[in-house]
Amino acid sequence: MLSGLALAASALLGATPAAAAPGPVPPPEFGTDWHDPLTAAPPVVKPHTRSCQVTLGEAQFRDFTPYKGSYTPPKKCGDTWSKVVLRLDGKVKGRQYDRLGHLHVGGVEVLRTSTPQPSPDGITWSVEKDVTRYSDTFRRTQDVEMLIGNVVNETYTGVIDVKATLTFYAAEGRDRRTKPAATPDRVLTLNDNSLVTPRNAQRILAEVYATGSGGGCEEYWYLSVPEKAPYSCKSADGPYREVQLKVDGKLAGIAAPFPTVWTGGWSNPFLWYTVPGPRALDVKPIQYDLTPFAGILNDGRPHKIEVGVVGVPAGQEGWSHPVNVLVWQDHGSRVVTGGLIRHTEGAPANSTTYTPGSEHRLDTRGGHALTVEGYVNTSRGRVTTRVARTLENTSVHRWTDGESLDALKGEWRDDETVTVTGAHGPTRSTEARRTYAMDGTTTLGTGDRLRTVLTLGDKADTASFTGKRRTGHTRLDHVYSGDATYTANVPRDQRHAVATTGERYRLSGSGIGCYDRSVKTVQGTLVEDRTHC
Repeated sequence: MLSGLALAASALLGATPAAAAPGPVPPPEFGTDWHDPLTAAPPVVKPHTRSCQVTLGEAQFRDFTPYKGSYTPPKKCGDTWSKVVLRLDGKVKGRQYDRLGHLHVGGVEVLRTSTPQPSPDGITWSVEKDVTRYSDTFRRTQDVEMLIGNVVNETYTGVIDVKATLTFYAAEGRDRRTKPAATPDRVLTLNDNSLVTPRNAQRILAEVYATGSGGGCEEYWYLSVPEKAPYSCKSADGPYREVQLKVDGKLAGIAAPFPTVWTGGWSNPFLWYTVPGPRALDVKPIQYDLTPFAGILNDGRPHKIEVGVVGVPAGQEGWSHPVNVLVWQDHGSRVVTGGLIRHTEGAPANSTTYTPGSEHRLDTRGGHALTVEGYVNTSRGRVTTRVARTLENTSVHRWTDGESLDALKGEWRDDETVTVTGAHGPTRSTEARRTYAMDGTTTLGTGDRLRTVLTLGDKADTASFTGKRRTGHTRLDHVYSGDATYTANVPRDQRHAVATTGERYRLSGSGIGCYDRSVKTVQGTLVEDRTHC
């Protein structure tokens, strides 16, 4: 797309900003400074208990040399916590592209992030993340690796300066917010794509931080077209992508990747200077429930775990997909046996229809379905887990010769139901309905004025049931919208850029109440910050 021209609603809620008065009058164009990056998403709620903070690392990234350090657990907050919060603070000034980064503790990926693009005068930003589920890793001294690959030269002057910390909140009292968090017993990583689990694993989840990035066409995978169509990004099978996980060569999980837009995306960095796109600064991992395979994985032998992205042209790079494995053990058994009792894979669907013309058009429809069911013989009896997941993608891509008009309207659905039966209790199930949406148009008009109008959506409805009774639910509705115009192919001070961007983040459900916040910016000036509950 204009490639020659220089992206689980389980969060608890904290305090929200009061409805704001009308904001300041924005400048007629972007200047040399603008509001620091912000988001309408809720902050991580912290318990009111003793806390201990540990610095994981501080570094200035000028190249692709990773920061190497070590981590030691805090001494004054015990080794069982009600919550653990990761915070990344960053600052940069000058000129720089968006950069992708990661943070590993003991080899476990605890954060995948990208960076906002700086103003000449400089910006600061922060990312907070609930990382309590990695408590097993944090109980031991560990190696730390952090990297935000960067290029600094006479043109790209921005040195990325970051500090990462962990804050541990002691478990005190019986209140659900301050008692010890229920976390996995083990957090594992792969060794040359090989996994060995404890022999008494009774529940296993895999996390995959899948990102298409690196500046090539896979950063814009949703815009790729078959070879016969005249467009700058080619892919033999078109734009359909699916992240698959296999156990010993057998398909164990499928998922739709989120169409992340980084902070330089869609040929228009002015869209993202203040409000990043959903998930851009905090990449959420795809979760796969591998419990149906626990009986196979529990044999004490190494098993091959492979992650791949369907649709990527053979030999083409551009995707990263590190894996964490979360394991819950049966402490009443030394060995948990079991087996796979059902594996039903639907026929993959991936069709594209190319229609040539003064405005080219590509219609895409893809999807897949997989159901896996297995059992484990626990100390409480036999437990059977069935995971059914269905994917569906539709999109319409329109463009002109030379790509002076480039437009996409797409939707990705990822529906999953996990059903657990046995262990002397009623059937329990969780239903998740995820929908990702993108509707954008970029045009290059008279005087090389480049305009991008874009809306992104991240929605999820999740419900839990005991028997037929609904016992909990959450609903997430996160929408970004932006409209930005600038003069292309000229020095920065001649771009005459203008942009209106906004974001609304709505979250509601059992034990949550209502969170509903919207923000709006004009030329990088915050003009609205409002709550709606």
